[in-house]
Amino acid sequence: MDTIPVQVGLDYHQSLIQVCVGSKEGRALGNRRCGNSVEEVAKYAGQFGPVEGVTLEACSGAADFADALIAHTGWKVQLSHPGYAARMKLNPDKSDYSDARMQYELGRTGLVPRVWLAPREVRELRLLVRHRQQLVKERRAAKLRIGAILREQRCLDAPAPRWTRPWLEWLRQQAALSEQGRWVVERHLGGLKRLGEEIGQVEARLLDATAADHQVQRLLEEPGIGPVTAWMLRAEIGRFDRFHNGKQLARFCGLTPRNASSGARQADAGLIRAANGELRACLIEAGHRLARTHPRWSALAVALRARGKPGSVVAAAIANRWVRSLHHRLAA
Repeated sequence: MDTIPVQVGLDYHQSLIQVCVGSKEGRALGNRRCGNSVEEVAKYAGQFGPVEGVTLEACSGAADFADALIAHTGWKVQLSHPGYAARMKLNPDKSDYSDARMQYELGRTGLVPRVWLAPREVRELRLLVRHRQQLVKERRAAKLRIGAILREQRCLDAPAPRWTRPWLEWLRQQAALSEQGRWVVERHLGGLKRLGEEIGQVEARLLDATAADHQVQRLLEEPGIGPVTAWMLRAEIGRFDRFHNGKQLARFCGLTPRNASSGARQADAGLIRAANGELRACLIEAGHRLARTHPRWSALAVALRARGKPGSVVAAAIANRWVRSLHHRLAA
C-alpha cells in the first residue's frame, strides 16, 4: 500500500457504490463499482494509501452508510448537497463514473457544499416526525374531500362551523346527501377516526422518545411553543449551535426574503424556496400564534400592520425574528 494520502469520492446507490480514489494533486488512481458494503468500499479505497477524506453525495441511505463507514474505518466522511453539486458540474452528461469523480474533485479542492450529518437519534426522531406529518396530510386530504362532496351536492344548511361536534352530528344525521354521497362520506369519516387514532399513537411515541431530550424540554419552555413545534425543530434543525448566527438559521428555515435586485432596482421576491416546506409552515404557524399571545411579538405585529403589511408577511417576519432570537438563547 502506498503512503501518500488519497481522497475518495462515492456515488451511492441502493445496490452498489461507485468509488473514485485519487491523489490531492488531482490524479485519479481508480474508479470502479463496489457492492453496497462498508467492508468492500474500505478494502478497495484503502489499497491506494491512507484515506484523508471521503465525500459522499447526500441521498436516501447515505447517512447510515456514512455512519457505518466512520465506525469501521475512522475516516473523515462528509456529505455533499446533491443540488449544488449538480450545478457545479461542467459536463451535462451523467454517469456513476463521472458522479463519483465529481465527489472526489469536490473533496480534493475543499469545495464540498456540505450537508450536516445528523446523529442517529436525530434521524430516528425525523422518522417519527415525518410519519406524523404524512398522517396529518392524509387527514387534511380526507376533510377536503368531504367538503368537496358537500359543495357538489349543495349541502349548504350546516348549523355550526365545520368540524365542530354539532357540525359532525349534522353531517352524520341530517345532511341532504345522495345515497352514494353518504356512503363515500361515511368511508371518509371512518378513515378520519382511524387516522386520529394513529396520530395519537405517534404522538405518544414522540413524547416517550423525547422525554429525556434536553433540547426538546428547553423548547417547550418557550412561550407559545407546544410539543409538535418542539419536535419539528429538534428533528429538522438538530443542534442550534451548528449555525454561526441567527440569520443563517432563519435562512435555513426558509424565513428570509429572496433578494431580486438588479442594477439600481432593489427588491425582494418573497421567501426563499430552498428550505424544508414543513418546517417553514410550522414556524409561520408559530408566528401567527406568537402574534396573538406574546406581548413583544404582538407589538411587532401591530407595528407591521400599521405599515400596511398583510397578515402572511407579518407572521413570516415574526417567525424570522423569533427563530433568530431562539438561536441566541439555545446555541450558547
